[in-house]
Amino acid sequence: MDAATALDAGLNVASLILILIGAVLCLTAAIGLLRFRDVPTRLHAATKPQVLGLILICLAVALSLRSWPVVAFLVPIVLIQLATAPLSAHMVGRQAYRNGTMDHTALHVDELADSKQTPPAAGG
Repeated sequence: MDAATALDAGLNVASLILILIGAVLCLTAAIGLLRFRDVPTRLHAATKPQVLGLILICLAVALSLRSWPVVAFLVPIVLIQLATAPLSAHMVGRQAYRNGTMDHTALHVDELADSKQTPPAAGG
C-alpha cells in the first residue's frame, strides 16, 4: 500500500469519525430540547451542541470530498450558523423573559429587571 492510499484511508476514517461525533452532538441537542423543562437550558441545548455538530459534519464532508469548491460552499454555511444561532437564542430568551415564561427564581442576576416595562415610544 503506497502513501497516497494510506492518506486517503486515514482521511476517510477521520471523516467517518467526525460525522459520527457530529451526529451524536446533534442528537443530544434534539434530546435536550425535549427533555429540559425551562427556556435557558433548552436554548443551551439548542445552540451549543447543534452548532458544534454542524461544524464537525461540515468538516467531515470537506475531508471526504477533498474539493475546494465544496470548502467554499461549506464555509458560509458554518459562518451563518455561527452568526445566527446565538442571536436567535438571545432573542428567544429575551422574549421568554418578557412573557414571564422563564423561572425568575433560577436567575442569579436579573439584569433586565428594570426593563420589564415597554418604553412609551415603543408603541406597545
